[in-house]
Amino acid sequence: NFRTIQQALDAVPSNSKKKSVIKIKNGIYREVITVDATKNNVSLIGESKDSTIITYNNHAGTRLDNGDTLNTWTCATAFVYGNDFHAENISFQNNAGFTAGQAVALRIEGNRASFKNCAMIGFQDVLFLSGSGSKQYFNHCYIEGTTDFIFGASTAWFDSCHLHSKKNSHVTAASTNSIIPFGFVFMNCKLTADSNINKVSLGRPWSPTASVTYLNCWMGAHIIAEGWNNWKNPANELTARYAEYNSSGPGLNKELRVKWSKQLSEEEASNYTIKNVLGNWNP
Repeated sequence: NFRTIQQALDAVPSNSKKKSVIKIKNGIYREVITVDATKNNVSLIGESKDSTIITYNNHAGTRLDNGDTLNTWTCATAFVYGNDFHAENISFQNNAGFTAGQAVALRIEGNRASFKNCAMIGFQDVLFLSGSGSKQYFNHCYIEGTTDFIFGASTAWFDSCHLHSKKNSHVTAASTNSIIPFGFVFMNCKLTADSNINKVSLGRPWSPTASVTYLNCWMGAHIIAEGWNNWKNPANELTARYAEYNSSGPGLNKELRVKWSKQLSEEEASNYTIKNVLGNWNP
């Protein structure tokens, strides 16, 4: 019924309590889309993850026709401000290029956003979970990038996702607020990299109290032995909340991990449940 995804989103009634489902046929959709804060309970359902692609090439530093200059917060291909958003079988892509700097594919500010069998693809700063206090859930998703390609202040649960690094850099840059108990939780995920990549950290703290935990994750040889990075600030080592449990693969070097990260006991790891992390919301 619509030529663009944004046209369909614009047709969703504002402040509706009913679920709105937008089905998207295979194709490459070159557009910036915004699910604004009045559009709640919206679902985007693509035909297939690899062939239903939303893409654009905005990046930090881009000058718009109105004179504005884009930054990390404003350069995304897709913006989700509404609550209870859901997407399936879609690729969110920023194709600004390897040297473009910050170029977000998907920025999520809204609460209770869930993604199933989706891909987030780009280079630096791909998946921006920007809402402190908001919660997101990712199931069987593929996330690919270079530097800090999963970052932000939200609480997010990643279930059986594939994280692929394309540069010697960092997977995460969490900015979890000190009063938020959980930041990014990766459960049963797989970490891989391009063949020439061999020095990638599990994360560096965008804010001093960043919280990132990997549980039952397989890590490729590209993950550095020390595991984590303090972002050139030793003070972060006193406050960052970095932990692992039952990691496996060639990227596991338990004895050489930085002393300010934690290897969880079985009892401590049992505290990481969807109920504890996401609260009353069961995606």
